[in-house]
Amino acid sequence: MAGEISGSGMHDALVILGAAGIVIPAFARFRISPVIGFLLVGLIVGPSGLGGLARDHPWLSPLTISSRESLEPFANLGIILLLFGIGLELSFRRLYGMRRMVFGIGAAQMLGAAAVIFAVLQMIGDWPVKSALALSLALAMSSTALCLKIAGTRTPVGRAALSMLLFEDLALVPLLFFFGTVDAQGVGDLVRVVALGTLVILAMLIAGRFLLPPLFAQAARTKSPELFLAVSLVVVILAAAATSAVGLGPIIGALVAGLLIAETEYHSEVEVVTAPLRGLALGVFLITVGMLIDVAALAGDWPLLLAALAGVMAVKVVVTGLLLKYGGAGSGVAAETSVLMASPSETTLIVIAAAGAAGVLTGETVAFWSAATALGLMLTPLLAALGKRLARRVETGQLAEAEIEDVAGRTVIFGFGRVGRMVADMLAEHGRPYLAVDHDIDGIGAARDAGHAVMFGDVARREMVDKLALDHAAAAVLTMDDPVLTQRLARRLRRQFPDLPIIARARDAAHAAKLYRAGVTDAVPEAMEASLQLSEAVLVDIGVAMGPVIASIHEKRSELRAEIMEEGELEHEPSLGRRRVRDMAGNRDV
Repeated sequence: MAGEISGSGMHDALVILGAAGIVIPAFARFRISPVIGFLLVGLIVGPSGLGGLARDHPWLSPLTISSRESLEPFANLGIILLLFGIGLELSFRRLYGMRRMVFGIGAAQMLGAAAVIFAVLQMIGDWPVKSALALSLALAMSSTALCLKIAGTRTPVGRAALSMLLFEDLALVPLLFFFGTVDAQGVGDLVRVVALGTLVILAMLIAGRFLLPPLFAQAARTKSPELFLAVSLVVVILAAAATSAVGLGPIIGALVAGLLIAETEYHSEVEVVTAPLRGLALGVFLITVGMLIDVAALAGDWPLLLAALAGVMAVKVVVTGLLLKYGGAGSGVAAETSVLMASPSETTLIVIAAAGAAGVLTGETVAFWSAATALGLMLTPLLAALGKRLARRVETGQLAEAEIEDVAGRTVIFGFGRVGRMVADMLAEHGRPYLAVDHDIDGIGAARDAGHAVMFGDVARREMVDKLALDHAAAAVLTMDDPVLTQRLARRLRRQFPDLPIIARARDAAHAAKLYRAGVTDAVPEAMEASLQLSEAVLVDIGVAMGPVIASIHEKRSELRAEIMEEGELEHEPSLGRRRVRDMAGNRDV
């Protein structure tokens, strides 16, 4: 039995599942992307790592994978499920709205980067035109699997990346025809595939609109998540098989399947039940990429390999950044997106391999650039982190003096999460001007698109607070979800601006007491107020009279005020929900 397991795909499956069980929680514990973990697993357990030693040391066999080819079907499934997940997050209306970005910026980015790489190849070596063209177009692609996994599709960076990556995925089919075949009928075959593919996709759209809703409705009546998962997999596999049969490739079918399900009312449930499988399949794909990295080859060619990879990445950063800026994207979004998409792609491996099999690229070229691509994919999470840091620097450098001058008479909100946004909405409702400050690039872009007055700034930096010149601000509101930073900022603001009203969000009574000692005018414990309101709703709903309920809530709030006053060693009792209201006669009510 043990021999059967070790000699079958079951052995590789056990190694992969064991790796996932270790990598995901371990890297989550240290807040590191599991993408790096899966790539490292592939590097360590693959043929160029411990797998290469298993023949001489049999005790390593249960812990290694000796053949990358045995994992390729699972890796392809990972890419298919990834495109399916992307389709679930889109809709036909949204996709139609992105058409100019996809076929405008997306086409210009890929073709522009390829043109620069092609020119460099022609200058530094005697490359045949077809070989240089195949390699340059392959290297111009970026990783759909990693970039959208990291950036998502809802953020400004994710939307910009998605528009370019969609064009690259669509371009894969003609690239495989032009550089993966050597016969003279390539163009004719391409026309045939496009025609048949169009008919198949139209048939899928029509069938999906009428068949999917009743199919998922029947699955919903059973209240079985397993049936939902089974139906979802059947749909995506059939769609991928249909487009693959006519030559379009399975990823197009998977994307269309996701789009069709996204148009139904069951898309949220499908997204939830398929998420673990999609994550595991992506992990398998990343392990196969890690297995491509030959450590022995890197040891000999690493200077040339790193130089070549750095050159490709530099070209893509410049071309992508300039095009996004020309297309109207913000400087921070352009900087982050261009760095995120700098490395080559999993589709680069597919195009290079096909060109090598057709004789367009030599075996040595295929091996060299496959290793460079695998290394670039491993660097993608690090590039994403670098892109975020660069975006922050760019946004900070562009801090507009006009925005700072407008602080006079405004309420300045530090932090623009859910609490800060609510405060801003209420200020706008009453016609009071405000300016919010936050360091989340993606959140700022979305908030500005929604019409909010938000500027980039890291409130933890003293220079940022000094630049705001809060002498003439109406008030400062601290909404950050960081108790230590809130307390430190409150103390700093009180020292610099003795008369400035400072209202702060507190975690609980103890945190509110610390904030009062730091000098805030008012501290609102969010957990406490929510608990009191919840208690009030419960008491009223179970039949307790409104009068006694309100009296008990006031009494409990008075006890909490006294507790905060004692713990914070305050001379005056904090308001804590008690507000002064003047009636028309000017009388004051507490």
